[in-house]
Amino acid sequence: MNNATDARALLAAGTPLIDVRAPIEFTQGAMPAGINLPLMNDEERAAVGTCYKRQGPEAALALGHKLVSGERRQQRLDAWRVACAAHPQGYICCARGGQRSHIVQAWLRAAGVDYPLVIGGYKALRQAAIQATFDEVQKPLVLIGGCTGSGKTQLVKQRADGVDLEGLARHRGSSFGRTLSPQLSQASFENALAAELLQKSVSRWVLEDESRMIGANHLPECLRERMSQSPIAVIEDPFELRLTRLQDEYFVQMHQAFHAALGEEAGFAAYAEYLHHGLYAIRKRLGLQRFAELDAALTQALTVQQSSGTTEAHFAWLVPLLNEYYDPMYRYQLEKKAAKIVFRGSWQDVESWL
Repeated sequence: MNNATDARALLAAGTPLIDVRAPIEFTQGAMPAGINLPLMNDEERAAVGTCYKRQGPEAALALGHKLVSGERRQQRLDAWRVACAAHPQGYICCARGGQRSHIVQAWLRAAGVDYPLVIGGYKALRQAAIQATFDEVQKPLVLIGGCTGSGKTQLVKQRADGVDLEGLARHRGSSFGRTLSPQLSQASFENALAAELLQKSVSRWVLEDESRMIGANHLPECLRERMSQSPIAVIEDPFELRLTRLQDEYFVQMHQAFHAALGEEAGFAAYAEYLHHGLYAIRKRLGLQRFAELDAALTQALTVQQSSGTTEAHFAWLVPLLNEYYDPMYRYQLEKKAAKIVFRGSWQDVESWL
């Protein structure tokens, strides 16, 4: 059994981590290959923490062993053994590689399972992730720009040197950007980004020209700074082609995703709420009168879609939304970056140029 000291190598290898921290700690920040099987649940951890402050470490340790004993201990031990068998190359991880991971390691050893732990725990992994991101983004960056519906994400995703920031953030970056998967905490997003960068052996990075925020997540400052200095290739596809892409992504695929997750009736209701919410989020920028008109057109389009299965009626609100809001906003933002634009062309032209 060799306990791990090279946190960066674990991230680069995508090594499975049996994370024995409490669920609240895991939610606040975790590694993408982490599997949360806590030694103590949130309530037990809180009780032990209070005991530690009032009575000291020995009393806290005794309380911990009392809380996690008997059938409860056996259930957790069984879960760890199953995880160890499923991930023979994995490691145990706690907050700092201290008492919790050592206790779990000792209990497993007593049960006949020899399983290593991460020296320094999550804290060491987190520091390795932060440093890895800083190091990796020193490589040359090329940004892909273009109005909504230009296929930027598709282009980035298909490339070996591409990093899909929106995929990692679980958000497409606009007011309609949320997906069915909730966004990760900021730390977990940054950890996933670091692992993605480490797991690709490339000489440059191709990224979408993102703003600082992607939904609730923000880009690490070192990456944002590098992006602000990087060249931009702009996709300029015909409006009709962009509409077709948006129709498929937002009206066909999103409807299918909600349907698959929630069933026909509840799925359509959630899909309708998602579209209405996206429009509502920008109502002040549209002006309340224009918002009311577009929202009425959206309601009518949903009625048509639900009765006929067709999605073309959505163009009645999507086309003016693009013409009056998204396209002018993006072109204004792009004008401010004009000095960094090094190429313009169709999706295929930009792909070939890259």
